[in-house]
Amino acid sequence: MELLANEVSFRYGTREALKNISFRLKSGQFHGLLGPNGSGKTTLFGLITRLLAMQRGQIRLGQHLLNRHAPEAMNSLGVVFQQSALDPDLTVLQNLEYHGALQGMGKQARHQAIDREMSRFSLNGRAGARVRTLSGGHQRQVELARALLHSPSLLILDEPTTGLDLDTRHGLICHIHQLCRDEGLTVLWATHLVDEVWPTDNVLLLHEGRLKMQGIAETLCHQTDSADLRELIQTLGKAQP
Repeated sequence: MELLANEVSFRYGTREALKNISFRLKSGQFHGLLGPNGSGKTTLFGLITRLLAMQRGQIRLGQHLLNRHAPEAMNSLGVVFQQSALDPDLTVLQNLEYHGALQGMGKQARHQAIDREMSRFSLNGRAGARVRTLSGGHQRQVELARALLHSPSLLILDEPTTGLDLDTRHGLICHIHQLCRDEGLTVLWATHLVDEVWPTDNVLLLHEGRLKMQGIAETLCHQTDSADLRELIQTLGKAQP
């Protein structure tokens, strides 16, 4: 599924958090949304997930405009927030059951989906464990299982590796890339860590609410004579709007 954003702007009072940004997420591909804290990443996620109301511009998921066909659009969306959306006092299985019910999944479909995702993330041995007893990496796996339970076409993740060690971070990133390749999942991965974006990934560079640049990471670096994304972002930060 493609996502199209057209001239999206958003204000908190007098402060512009997003300034007339437009972009397209290509179906079945991984897209890194890069920018420092305060660049507008979380605001954009709030608009896509409808936690924030659209003020100006349009966002389209597939054939559905968010501000006109929200239920249809949201059915195709899976979300992993920076802060956990799991109930720490429920077990892994209970959390997944609850989310499936919220998605309107019937009992049989829900159980089949739970079995699928538990197997995908090797969580079968932890089905009865309370979420609060799990490591950060295992909690993130449960978050992903929850987000993928209803087989969305688009998965968006906001700083999903917060608090994870390097090996767990790397494993999570590789797994999401594999989902793009094997299942045609469209992914928007928001991060301030440039090493989480691969050279062949699509990348959107946000700075102070403006979309400064977008394209394939290694191509953008070549076009700007930058050694890597870190250098490119530093250069963009110094440039005038």
